[in-house]
Amino acid sequence: MAESNGSPGHRIWSAVRGASGEPSRLWLAAAALVIVLVGFRSCASIEAGQVAVRVNNITGSMEVVTQPGLIVRLPFGIHDVYILDVSPQTFHLRGDANKGVLEVRELDVRASDGSSFSFNDTTVLFRAIPGKADETLRDSGLGHAYYEWMLPYVRSILRDEFGRESTIDISNPTTFHTAEERAKARLNALLGEHGIEVTSIVTPRPRFSKEYEDLIEGRNQAENQLSVIDSELQRAKTERDRKLAEVERDQNKVIQTKRAELESQLAEAVTNQTQTRREFDAYKIDKVAIGEAARSAAKGQAIELKGQLDAEYAAQKAQIDAFRNQPVERVMARLGERLKGVTIEIQPFKQDGSPQRVQLENVGGK
Repeated sequence: MAESNGSPGHRIWSAVRGASGEPSRLWLAAAALVIVLVGFRSCASIEAGQVAVRVNNITGSMEVVTQPGLIVRLPFGIHDVYILDVSPQTFHLRGDANKGVLEVRELDVRASDGSSFSFNDTTVLFRAIPGKADETLRDSGLGHAYYEWMLPYVRSILRDEFGRESTIDISNPTTFHTAEERAKARLNALLGEHGIEVTSIVTPRPRFSKEYEDLIEGRNQAENQLSVIDSELQRAKTERDRKLAEVERDQNKVIQTKRAELESQLAEAVTNQTQTRREFDAYKIDKVAIGEAARSAAKGQAIELKGQLDAEYAAQKAQIDAFRNQPVERVMARLGERLKGVTIEIQPFKQDGSPQRVQLENVGGK
């Protein structure tokens, strides 16, 4: 790169050549200094909250660098580096007139039921999207030119989304929060194409006309009274539930006591029944045992008597059989022993020596 005669490099070169006709250490030091200066001018610094867009002027490509630190750019017009602020920014809609790019007049809205209201200070938090810094630079330009996209989009979309609500709904902060979410989604869909992101929308309590404010105040008072009445009803209900709980507790106590008494009586009756049945069973067992014992004894006695009778019968039968086989003299001798002391009166029926019938008579009652 050529330098003019009055440039610092030319003066250094002249001093070196005046001291010596050939290069020296001073010349090397000067060359190193020139290289350092060129290298320093070939670097750009990225601070926290910034991103850099490096444009290659030869190929036309754009590179987004989001990491803070130094970024290298080639000299001689090969690279151009543009720094973009991506820190959070605040856009206000407040006051009666526009005071700048980031502060414009307050938001006026016509509700769905035809009434009008406004917000004293609507705050929109936004930023340039770091990863889309090339789109932001291409669509908006350098520096904070992307601020210009906020006013037309924010006012129209907020007016549209809040205008879909009625005055009754918009006066309740818990309901118009949904309108904020809808507006945020629409803004991000449109601004995102330009590399801008809305992070939050903060709206104060809406302001109505004096007459409508009075109506709202009256409604709030009526709602407060309804709240008091509802609180009284809840307290009465709680008291009623408490009374019912006490009555139920007392009745349950009576029922439990009566049930305990009846269960005790039932247990006593069951115990008596069991005892009676046990005594009956014991009596029955005793009687059956006694009867069985008596029957067994009688049976044994009968068997014993039968044995005795059978023995006597067998003995008599044996004697009879023995008499039957013995001679007549032995029979008559035994008969005589039996008839000892017995008077026998013999009266023959025939007058012959061989009587056929003998009549015995017990003399003396024996």
